[in-house]
Amino acid sequence: MFRRLDDAPAQRVEIELDGARVAVPAGISLAAALLWLGVAPYRITALGGAPRAPYCMMGVCFDCLAEIDGRSNRRACQVTVAAGMRVRRQLGTAAGDADET
Repeated sequence: MFRRLDDAPAQRVEIELDGARVAVPAGISLAAALLWLGVAPYRITALGGAPRAPYCMMGVCFDCLAEIDGRSNRRACQVTVAAGMRVRRQLGTAAGDADET
């Protein structure tokens, strides 16, 4: 469904993904950046533990939920990557924080 483009932006920013530092193209959504890195599975559902990956890339399906800078349940397709961003893949449903986008 998605494929990596050879003409990705040359400028990169460094983010932290599950405790590891990685460089991703600047100016793209976090969901696109993780797809660009080949991250799989992207998250795990709370019921049944099914693996998920971004699907709609426009904030409708909620399959791209991630913890971003300590806030869980954020839609990664609605957040642009930023240098120093801390990201954790979400395993199940996290209580508390709600996506504000």
